[in-house]
Amino acid sequence: MKYKQMVKATFIERPNRFVAYCEVEGERYKVHVKNTGRCKELLQPGVTVYLEKSTNPNRQTPYSLIAVEKGSLLINMDSQAPNVVVEEGLKLGRIQLPHLDDPLTVIKREKNYGHSRFDFYCETQNDKIFIEVKGVTLEEEGIVRFPDAPTERGVKHLEELILAHQEGYRAYVIFVVQMEEATYFSPHEERHPAFAKTLRKAVTCGVEVLAYTCKVTPECLEIMKPLEVRL
Repeated sequence: MKYKQMVKATFIERPNRFVAYCEVEGERYKVHVKNTGRCKELLQPGVTVYLEKSTNPNRQTPYSLIAVEKGSLLINMDSQAPNVVVEEGLKLGRIQLPHLDDPLTVIKREKNYGHSRFDFYCETQNDKIFIEVKGVTLEEEGIVRFPDAPTERGVKHLEELILAHQEGYRAYVIFVVQMEEATYFSPHEERHPAFAKTLRKAVTCGVEVLAYTCKVTPECLEIMKPLEVRL
């Protein structure tokens, strides 16, 4: 995934989920935050961030906040990016789905099932597949976790994946770690015990859980390599 017209900036404050203020070359700008999560451990006053300039001259927020530096790590915060890089990874073979004997013949974005809309529906010659994608930006001493805040929607998706698997579909959850380095992935028990419990339940019911790190620069995000999952 590529970004255009990126600029380096300094984060000032975030008055609400959608808007932040950043300083670009000495000027203060109101910018769009492309992640509605809390991200409090990332968006600290004075940190270096990277913004994409909008091509719409009439937009109230001339920039979108894409990435942030956390120590030596550059973390992509764009919540729309994980689905893009998973689609690229599936098409280019960078993401390998376990227990499939045949190559993917169908890759489609967003498919309704039950009361949920899964991120991807795929097919091989013999399998029908649902994939749910979750972006991960929370890092603590090398361990990456999801979620950073309670997500009842996430729990519902897992329950629906269990039902889909029971009805004969292959079912996968892919955690896209939006940074290059991590020790392992684990669900965030303290932030949302129900999600962690349901994720473990999903695995015992046959849902596959994968995590991948990404190559991150201010201008791009790309799936890089599998990461250990510890439940």
